[in-house]
Amino acid sequence: MTVTGAEAAIDSDPLEPPLLAPLRRDLSWAQVQAMTQSVGHQHDPLLQRIRATAAVQRGTRMVKVLSAAQLAGHLAGWLPYGFCYRACDIAHLRSPAELALLRTDGSGAEPVAYALRWRATDRSDFEIPMGATQAGLPALPAHSRLGAMVLGTGFTPSTDDLIPEFVTAGFADLPMPANAQLLAYPGTGDEVVLYTYQPEQHGWLRLAGPRWRHLLEGVPGVSPDREYLPCTDAGAARLIGRINDQEYPAVADPPEEFRVRALTRAARYTVDSLSRRTEHAHWRAVPAWVLQRDDSWSRLRLTHPDADAVAAVGARCYERGVYEVWAPTRELVDHHIAELPYQL
Repeated sequence: MTVTGAEAAIDSDPLEPPLLAPLRRDLSWAQVQAMTQSVGHQHDPLLQRIRATAAVQRGTRMVKVLSAAQLAGHLAGWLPYGFCYRACDIAHLRSPAELALLRTDGSGAEPVAYALRWRATDRSDFEIPMGATQAGLPALPAHSRLGAMVLGTGFTPSTDDLIPEFVTAGFADLPMPANAQLLAYPGTGDEVVLYTYQPEQHGWLRLAGPRWRHLLEGVPGVSPDREYLPCTDAGAARLIGRINDQEYPAVADPPEEFRVRALTRAARYTVDSLSRRTEHAHWRAVPAWVLQRDDSWSRLRLTHPDADAVAAVGARCYERGVYEVWAPTRELVDHHIAELPYQL
């Protein structure tokens, strides 16, 4: 949804600044929309200025549209990763049919749409897939991708809307912040909060009452009657906080609270510094995150997939823009723990 003047932004949420386009007599909304759908406008300075107005701030609500299988994965411990959107940019999309284009796994039509919504811990966790950033995505051939084509303009393919898209930086896993939500859209215009994330307990608390219990019936491996679903350690990233040079597992509750992860409230001290910790390596000269590993094999996710990198390692597309491969652990080069600090 496009806002066409600064006066429309006066009462907007500062954490979610509106997308602004300088419409005038010789630049209509239809022309801007057409520019966002044309690969030839990837490097257009005007389009880049428009796209830059859709900024992510600390605390901005981000959304990833899910299939039923992906919802089950997040209930089991998956972390936010891959293509996502600001909640304010897709708030007008409420039906499964409207949200289907934003799905990333290429699965067929489903009667219920699902989504993960969380608040951004930091703007550095997100990239815009346009220009030099993730430049190889638009050139990937159709037979090696899932979901909608990546245009490289920073906008998702659409005949009607202007929807700015983001990817997690390098397609990395992001630690799940407190109070993240799993949502359902049954096609009635309702937005149903199914679960909310409890970081100290490392699990999902069900919020949907009996009226909405049927929305979980098609989710594989999930019982609609369970009140609480503890997570496994399926993610590859974690938050680390420091107090007086001592290191602690940390929790982010953006935009303002960053604390030690502890079961008792008295021990949830505010941390002095915060960083995201994960593993990184190269295999066959291709950079990748290390998602899982043992002494023999490692599961890798390419940080900047393009046709050459995908071919070099034989990576498979699991979601839109997400390419993973299993590699012999002994062949990894520059395998190290990556520490990505945040500015608090």
